Amino acid sequence: MEQIRETLKGKAPKNGGKNGDRAGSVYIKLANCHMKYLQLNSMYEAGSACVDAANCYKKTSTTEAVACYNQAVNIFLDNGRLHMAAKYCKEIGELYELEKNYKQAIVYFERSAELFQGEEVTTSANQCKLKVAMFSAQLEQYQKAIENFEEIARHSLNINLLKYGVRGHLLNAGLCQLCKGDVVAINNSLERYQDLDPTFSRTREYKFFADLAATIDEEDVLKFTNVVKEFDSMTPLDAWKTTLLLRVKEALKAKELEDDDLT
Repeated sequence: MEQIRETLKGKAPKNGGKNGDRAGSVYIKLANCHMKYLQLNSMYEAGSACVDAANCYKKTSTTEAVACYNQAVNIFLDNGRLHMAAKYCKEIGELYELEKNYKQAIVYFERSAELFQGEEVTTSANQCKLKVAMFSAQLEQYQKAIENFEEIARHSLNINLLKYGVRGHLLNAGLCQLCKGDVVAINNSLERYQDLDPTFSRTREYKFFADLAATIDEEDVLKFTNVVKEFDSMTPLDAWKTTLLLRVKEALKAKELEDDDLT
């Protein structure tokens, strides 16, 4: 084992590439050496070595990095280190996010959120659920996105540092409702969100959602566009919201054309 550590000193990656791959493989050997011992400390060292290996592979091979992180996660789970397991599930999710592989990113952010929640680390759990919600919406899994945004809002209400973000989460859930296009569900959600947070109805986010809901009910594309422009002039829309609103607008246009064909 000491010989492997000495080898690592000479193989530490400076510029990634082959050095990173070589160092990663050496860290895996070190992890396997630790795993031959059954003591808790040795297993922790094995998990840490797998993490070091993953860090070496990150710039050269996502597949190898994920495999090493997964090995570390399993080791930490077996030894009851749930916080460590959650942390590296989140790392895997972030790797997939960088590659825009949102389907796999969701899997690991969900697992991370569950583990963080089990450890009562609410802020970290919410961060992971937020990723799940946003990526689910991008994949048009709107109900899943809605459920996650609403859950984050509920968990944030009684936490001073988080409660001011509740209106944003409820708006995001509302935009996903608009994408589903169910007028009854949209109006029901407006009522539910007021019950969930009585202050919501006094916010610009609520008015935006309510005004958009009215344009959906009226099937008025021009009014929808004007509502979006007005809100954007006061509170610039980010790329995620813009994407969803464009989807809603296209659906409205299609409905308008359909109605024209019938008349």
